[in-house]
Amino acid sequence: MFQSAPPFWHNGPAPGEFYNFPAVSPKPSDVRQHSQAPVTTSTSLVAIVYDKGVVVAGDLLASYGSLARYRNCPRICKINNNIILGASGDYADFQYVKDFVEQKIVDEECLDDGLSLKPKSLYCWLTRILYNRRSKMDPLWNNFIVAGIEDGRPFLGTVDKLGTAYTDKVICTGYGAHIATPLLRDALDKKPQLNLLDAKALLEKCMEVLYYRDARSFSKYQIGTIDSEQGVTIEGPLKVKEDWNLAHLIQGY
Repeated sequence: MFQSAPPFWHNGPAPGEFYNFPAVSPKPSDVRQHSQAPVTTSTSLVAIVYDKGVVVAGDLLASYGSLARYRNCPRICKINNNIILGASGDYADFQYVKDFVEQKIVDEECLDDGLSLKPKSLYCWLTRILYNRRSKMDPLWNNFIVAGIEDGRPFLGTVDKLGTAYTDKVICTGYGAHIATPLLRDALDKKPQLNLLDAKALLEKCMEVLYYRDARSFSKYQIGTIDSEQGVTIEGPLKVKEDWNLAHLIQGY
């Protein structure tokens, strides 16, 4: 006797559930799991614009969870003669992004057209990349700072793991966004046109404050400078002047 095929949704899903089609279930080898949280992380970056360029500072610590595991992890790098890139967040993701940014620089130099990547172009490109990865539910767990000189003027912008981006004269990431940003903005309000020495002194003070207040920070740090006259310089490791005589005054933590 002829038997008709069962209805398409025979033994199908109840409301709010999914139906597993026969013979098309994914193999265990085909399942890809995205990282749910960063693993080896770095903390704050602080950056400020001065009259002829931008200064960026960040410590050298990469923490494995709450363990201060790696103490020589630079996070500020020269991209070309116009750009400095810094990152906080997952250190492996930073290395991944740094590799393909450097490859982009090589590709552009191979064109030999006399043009080089500009900071606004890198800033926009990173915005698209991080938003694309966020849309795939596989974000790069970083917050990037792009500092540079474009058309003779300083540029400072930031992009986070969601692709959210903005430019400003003061940008801090991580815990520094809460602690260092008010210090830098107050200094700019009092003296809008800082020189290089003033800007460096401010960042050194911020790194000292963050070392005392941020449990994930470290006493050794880098300072990267992009100047319209002197170009790119990256100094470090520098060291915070430690003074724990005030520790007995801190209570309630």
